[in-house]
Amino acid sequence: MTAKLSFCKASMPVSDRVKDLLGRLTLQEKIRLLVNNAAVVPRLGINGYEWWSEALHGVSNVGPGTKFGGAFPGATSFPQVITTAASFNATLWEAIGKVVSDEARAMYNGGAAGLTYWSPNVNIFRDPRWGRGQETPGEDPVVAGIYAASYVKGLQGNNGDRLKVAACCKHFTAYDLDNWNGVDRFHFNAKVSKQDIKDTFNVPFKMCVKEGHVASVMCSYNQVNGVPTCADPNLLQKTVRGQWKLNGYIVSDCDSVGVYYNTQHYTSTPEEAAADAIKAGLDLDCGPFLAQHSEGAVKAGLLKETDVDSALANTLTVQMRLGMYDGEPSAQPFGNLGPKDVCTRSHRELALEAARQGIVLLKNRGPSLPLSHRRHRTVAVIGPNSNATVTMIGNYAGVACRYTSPFQGIGNYAKTIHQMGCADVACVDDKLFSGAIEAARQADATVLVMGLDQSIEAEFKDRTGLLLPGRQQDLVSKVSMASKGPTVLVLMSGGPIDVSFAKSDPRIAAIVWAGYPGQGGGAAIADVLYGATNPEGKLPMTWYPEDYVSTLPMTDMAMRSSQNRNYPGRTYRFYKGPVVYPFGYGLSYTNFVDIIAGAPKVVVVPLDGRHHSGNTTVSGKAIKVNHAKCNRLSVGLQVDVKNTGSKDGTHTMLVFSTPPAGSWAPRKQLVAFTKVHVPARSQQRVGFNIHVCKFLSVVDRSGIRRIPIGVHHLHIGNVKHSVSLEAATLGVIRS
Repeated sequence: MTAKLSFCKASMPVSDRVKDLLGRLTLQEKIRLLVNNAAVVPRLGINGYEWWSEALHGVSNVGPGTKFGGAFPGATSFPQVITTAASFNATLWEAIGKVVSDEARAMYNGGAAGLTYWSPNVNIFRDPRWGRGQETPGEDPVVAGIYAASYVKGLQGNNGDRLKVAACCKHFTAYDLDNWNGVDRFHFNAKVSKQDIKDTFNVPFKMCVKEGHVASVMCSYNQVNGVPTCADPNLLQKTVRGQWKLNGYIVSDCDSVGVYYNTQHYTSTPEEAAADAIKAGLDLDCGPFLAQHSEGAVKAGLLKETDVDSALANTLTVQMRLGMYDGEPSAQPFGNLGPKDVCTRSHRELALEAARQGIVLLKNRGPSLPLSHRRHRTVAVIGPNSNATVTMIGNYAGVACRYTSPFQGIGNYAKTIHQMGCADVACVDDKLFSGAIEAARQADATVLVMGLDQSIEAEFKDRTGLLLPGRQQDLVSKVSMASKGPTVLVLMSGGPIDVSFAKSDPRIAAIVWAGYPGQGGGAAIADVLYGATNPEGKLPMTWYPEDYVSTLPMTDMAMRSSQNRNYPGRTYRFYKGPVVYPFGYGLSYTNFVDIIAGAPKVVVVPLDGRHHSGNTTVSGKAIKVNHAKCNRLSVGLQVDVKNTGSKDGTHTMLVFSTPPAGSWAPRKQLVAFTKVHVPARSQQRVGFNIHVCKFLSVVDRSGIRRIPIGVHHLHIGNVKHSVSLEAATLGVIRS
């Protein structure tokens, strides 16, 4: 940055350096630092900086902060987040973050990238039609929160207050509609209850800030209950910075401030819009609006210069924690990273392993999979995604190091006959059907690689329904009728697909969901089909039938079902209707049996003693979490896992809790997950500690988190254990 001014002295405390720098800047200079393309300050030797870079599942070329080419022609492109989430492997999520930050730092050192990455996306996949659901860890708030904290830790490193790169959890909050039925994200007012905000939408963000210690949170385009999120002090100042103690900056989604002035007409002047944003707690504008109108807001008395200082203090602090004022990149921490550290063999192998762990086996009749090298020597590889490359990396991706398509991957195991069957995923006609049908007649096995791509589901493109597009279903049915050997349906998609026809068709031997499996996706698919990998993924979202969305507006934000208004509810936690495949579903090539080896039948919840008599809820059967001594209060669970099959495998264990019946409690909720590798015909013991206040609590209609007293049923697979939570004293607590 510059020579020996005080703010450049790395030995000084960051807060002193920030104060020193702020004292040297004029108001005009400050205001030009409030936007993503922060201006150069030549008289202080401060270079311009582009804040906007993305790293959703690898260093991305979305955003002007990153440039591929020259010494950095590509970066490792991991599976799309929805696929990686299906691994239910927090260790893997952190490992991916570490690799991505290695490559990001290397590119920064080479002048090809910044150090501030606006990832991950931890919104809830509330509606199966959402085009950006693919970017998220799925529909469960706890999974999304653990994913957020794990990936952020991998990105930001573990060097105390110093940052390797600065991550950002987005889009805060209740953002999960892009463009549906004439309603778009720029105009949408999400009407959300206190209960659903606390219970669902804010959970991943809270965990990202409090457990992941993320350096940034991004507010969204939409309004929540009539207030734009980027102008809401209750959300930004009070919640993110006040209650959760964000140590970092708050940034707008790109041009959000301009959107709420120009499109939502939330304020009558642009100066009021700028003042509202900064006073609400916004520190950085992705877009030009604050640079254009903040000085006018100060002159009009709507904003104080100290408000601008407060915003800048947060962004400058993050830059200094990154080492950006400590001299040339080579002199900074991680200054040794360069082109040799991008697309390395170990990074490419991790991308392949992530795809293997995220692939979900949905059907295996017979069983028909894995395919046999001896019996299935010739394989017909058919479908619009059969030779996919760019499709496999989904959106918010970069330039991949290299690709292995499904056709190439299967070609490493068998002789292949390749036919597209459909020109693309839209599959508008049957002109290519005959070649595909003939290939299936000749081959020993047929693999159909079907599904979606970014032309069907994407940012600003929500789906209208859940069926396979165009004539895809017709192709699958005709090919399976003609196939000489087993027919395997492989699906690429971010969102769920109603494949009820294939689930019930005995001619379709197996169904595999690969999500968008990243640069090595074709190799991972082939490894699963041929049994080199035993599938271990579980669905991170419910697969609904098409009927579910036929009368359900995307704009209805309510999570809970309502008989009165014939409303089905959303996600496995609240929806009770029929499904194609449930959340957490996934088969293996072996068989696991869970046996509870040890668990308490009663757990006493101690009260903190500062609250006195009164009632806890209307029914008097729940304790406010903040009235309990939470600390390390947990339910210890010991589970023996037996692999009774003939193949080694990894068991992905999901523990659910059904709380005592109550109209505002979920049907069930995920309270723990882990993975354990168990060799064939052997047994492993797995321990869980389920934090009572965090995971066995529920949120009431007023948005207050409470621990229901009574019997909680814990489920692991087909096994159930009941534990009774009891208050330490019979005296109840005043609400």
